[in-house]
Amino acid sequence: MTRIAQKDDIDELGHVNNAVYLVWAQDIAVAHWNSVASADLRQEAVWVALRHEIDYREQVLEGETVEIRTWLGRAAGPRFERHVDIRKPDSPRFSAKVVTDWCLIDAKTRKPRRVGADILAFFGLSG
Repeated sequence: MTRIAQKDDIDELGHVNNAVYLVWAQDIAVAHWNSVASADLRQEAVWVALRHEIDYREQVLEGETVEIRTWLGRAAGPRFERHVDIRKPDSPRFSAKVVTDWCLIDAKTRKPRRVGADILAFFGLSG
């Protein structure tokens, strides 16, 4: 996914605001889930963020483009770790690196739901 830093994304220091990186991380997480999960599963299960960890390295200025990549980490019970790398095209350094612990929730009961083989299969994983 790519994003272009807009005027509203910029803080008083003249670069992308820290909170915007988190929005971008959530956008790619949701897009990834929507691209792999069936319509039925998307109605049965939702994800909620439990924890975000963000490292910042290289500023992004208004009008600059970033490439956003995501991949999955460990799954344990209802929790699934997701990594996000946000960087300018061809940059050797990330602008921001995000690790989020997500919790799978049953959409009807609103209780945690184990990340089982069925969920892993949608992501092309086994375990």
